[in-house]
Amino acid sequence: MATFLYRMGRWAFRRRRLVSGLWLGVLVLAGIAAATAPAGQEEDLSMPGTESQKAFDLLDERFPQSNSQGAEARLVFQAPDGQRVTAKENRAVIEKTLGSLDGGDQVASTTDPYETGAVSKDGTIAYSTVNYTADAVDLTEPTKSALEDAASQARDAGLTVEIGGSALEAEVAPGGSTEIIGVMVAAVVLVVTLGSLVAAGLSLMTAFMGVAIAFGLVSALAVPLGLTSTVAILALMLGLAVGIDYALFITSRYRDERAQGSEPEEAAGLAVGTAGSAVVFAGATVFIALVGLGVVGVPELTKMGMGGAGAVAIAVLVALTLAPALFGFFGRRVLPRAVRKATRPGSEHLHRVPTAAGRPGLGTRWARFVLRKPVAVLMVAGLGLGAFALPTLSLELGLPGDESKPVETTQRRAYDLLSEGFGPGFNGPLTVVVDTAGAADAGATTDLVVKTVREVGGVASVGDPVLSETKDTAVLTAVPQTAPNSGETKDLVHAIRDAVSDVEADTGADILVTGTTALNIDISEAMSDALVPYLTVVIGLAVLLLTVVFRSILVPVKAALGFLLSVGAAFGVVVAVFQWGWAADLIGIEQTGPVMSLMPILIIGIVFGLAMDYEVFLLTRMREAYVHGASPGEAVVNGFRHSGRVVAAAAIIMISVFAGFIGMNSPTIQTMGVGLAAAVAFDAFVVRMAIAPAVLALLGHRAWWLPSILNRVLPNVDIEGEALSRRAPASATGQDAAVPRLPVGGS
Repeated sequence: MATFLYRMGRWAFRRRRLVSGLWLGVLVLAGIAAATAPAGQEEDLSMPGTESQKAFDLLDERFPQSNSQGAEARLVFQAPDGQRVTAKENRAVIEKTLGSLDGGDQVASTTDPYETGAVSKDGTIAYSTVNYTADAVDLTEPTKSALEDAASQARDAGLTVEIGGSALEAEVAPGGSTEIIGVMVAAVVLVVTLGSLVAAGLSLMTAFMGVAIAFGLVSALAVPLGLTSTVAILALMLGLAVGIDYALFITSRYRDERAQGSEPEEAAGLAVGTAGSAVVFAGATVFIALVGLGVVGVPELTKMGMGGAGAVAIAVLVALTLAPALFGFFGRRVLPRAVRKATRPGSEHLHRVPTAAGRPGLGTRWARFVLRKPVAVLMVAGLGLGAFALPTLSLELGLPGDESKPVETTQRRAYDLLSEGFGPGFNGPLTVVVDTAGAADAGATTDLVVKTVREVGGVASVGDPVLSETKDTAVLTAVPQTAPNSGETKDLVHAIRDAVSDVEADTGADILVTGTTALNIDISEAMSDALVPYLTVVIGLAVLLLTVVFRSILVPVKAALGFLLSVGAAFGVVVAVFQWGWAADLIGIEQTGPVMSLMPILIIGIVFGLAMDYEVFLLTRMREAYVHGASPGEAVVNGFRHSGRVVAAAAIIMISVFAGFIGMNSPTIQTMGVGLAAAVAFDAFVVRMAIAPAVLALLGHRAWWLPSILNRVLPNVDIEGEALSRRAPASATGQDAAVPRLPVGGS
């Protein structure tokens, strides 16, 4: 692979105008496709195979008229202190408000709270449901404005009015101030690390190119593939983070090769052949882990994995081809000032830059410190990560609703008003679907189900059943006494299912409990059940891949155990912030609760690939030194001397990018931002830079041992570019002379 990538790098350098033109063309096409494609819509989560999903599918079949429903708004009215909404003057205001919406553009119907009984027992709160003919994303601005104006008129008349439902839901769009700050931090780190504005700009340019293409493609495919805004933002987040890192690794190696005296084209080939090999492997691990999310069985999680994997694949291709092309355009300006001074005037040839004498760098000093005190470093790092991971033991999974929105949003205030007037369970009703096709007496069966559900403890009320046109299906609504995300509501769902199972056995009916709350509970439980198997698969894959790459048994095992520590610590941070509320105010989390059920598996999939990035980039230099005769300790120092600074910079960049998304007004994105930023920080700076060298110091030569049978069976991927160390710089004819070449140095 190294030889192929070496040739690719040289070709991209020579054909830089063609390569740049092709990528620019792809960018333009992706932009045009995104601009002309219809807007996607936010889809509800689904989980094929669960009871709640089966019930939804049955409802779609037996109540086809419900499929045509569009967006919904819920106008919640509260009377002034000491008054009731049933008072004559308040009732007139509410009826006038609803009348202004009746017959409006895209309005299908409005409900009268006084006719439907949508008034609280104390008479202070009422609500009306406004149904639209179009989905939320297709509602026009005049339609939304009419809804907001109607609410404003009622407020002017003295009522408190809030709007819930999906009508005013807006897609979460990137481009906020926190994301910009994250990118600015990444730019500063690049400038400090590379010592060149041009080199830093090159890394950012390639990353932005890949991200723009990926984001455009996701937007263009939103409708055909059902991709949501969360998929697009995840693609943006991952593409930006890995795109900058991959370009940084290749740029650093190119500058290193130039400093060692290689000609520009040769240096580009060697950079892509060596650092590019590690980029391919690292990108492949992220890609596989994200695509593997599809085995969990949640369509939305599958789409998020595919979107993120596509963004990573594009980032790898851009780094391997556009980066060497830009090396040709920018010439010597990519190099540090000290190296440029070594260039003869009017020539691109560089003398070999001697290693600076004096005090060793920070990476070298840290590696030597760890080698002197490996046990102490290992104990402190391990116990520290263990302490951070402790909150994971209380991890609870759920899905956020309007209760998780900031209090300044009208959706959150509408949620609170409905809870106040109708009880906390009103916002999360349960739907009981009774399929009486197999029952002898449909009416008696339905009545028995209603009676059984009403007798279950924790049920506040049960509505009258609604029958399908064929009279073979009944639907009834059960309102819990507790909030949707509470543990009591979860227990209630199971209690109702247990209670109606006896009715099923006696009558032959099929009884299913569903609704958004029940579906969220089913998805959360499925995620919990899938967590350990998925983690086992990921760990096994990590051990297998690293065994092939490093031709060692103990190094992959060490890497896998370190990955577990970093993921556990990251989960602990997520639980402490989003479930316990620690430091929640700092990032705008006003309502704590269960961690979003998709997050643990999603974080595992992403962090697995990113953890392998740092493992590969740091340990390839160690193994390269070891196979060339260095002692185990010298190999560790060599790895930190050449790659420690770049890996630290790459980690800081990735942390900054992920942290930049914490400020977005979306619980999903905020949880991903906190979890991924914490995981990268723990994995890069604690696991890879403290635990890894300490373990290698204790293992010595045993760290690089591989049984002879595996040595014969495993393929040699040559990720260190060992074959290239025997190549001489290419001649003018493009042929490579088979003469020895000095081992390359590092950045």
